[in-house]
Amino acid sequence: MRERAQRSREPGGPRPATLDELLPRVARGDEAAFEQLYRHLSAPVFGLVQRILRDPAQSEEVAQEVFLELWRSATRYSPERGSVLSWAMTIAHRKSVDRVRSAQASTDRDTRAARAENARPFDEVTEVVAGRMEREQVRRCLGTLTELQRESVMLAYYQGYTYREVAHLLDSPLGTVKTRLRDGLIRLRDCMGVTA
Repeated sequence: MRERAQRSREPGGPRPATLDELLPRVARGDEAAFEQLYRHLSAPVFGLVQRILRDPAQSEEVAQEVFLELWRSATRYSPERGSVLSWAMTIAHRKSVDRVRSAQASTDRDTRAARAENARPFDEVTEVVAGRMEREQVRRCLGTLTELQRESVMLAYYQGYTYREVAHLLDSPLGTVKTRLRDGLIRLRDCMGVTA
């Protein structure tokens, strides 16, 4: 292979094939033509890819993907749309931009997942602990009420009865029940440290 390439460069030897001559041969599966095409295009393709990606390892990967696509899609090349070099550079640019977008999307996904992972358990734990503490405080404060106040508050606020229904259930006048509820709620508020 190298001998052929050297012979083609010797004075008086056959002139090197142009990209326009090489690509139809690549489309027919000519590996020697692809090797020559690679020699012609590797520097400009890799240079463009590296300018976009800035990471040498990723640049090498993307450049390989570009040449793989050139090999696979050589039959679709149309000279009317531009030169072989511009076609190859367009593929290189597209693949590089795709890699940048893919990396950014991956970073964004990881960031969202990390935020959700870190925030959710902390918030859930905090809510559970705060809820337990509040329930415990309410139970403790309910214990400071008189039996009649506690019974009235439990019926009205925990079981959803109206004041009139509470009065009926406790067989007490409505005014008495309202007074018990008002006094019970004031004691609960004071016990829990709620400020108006």
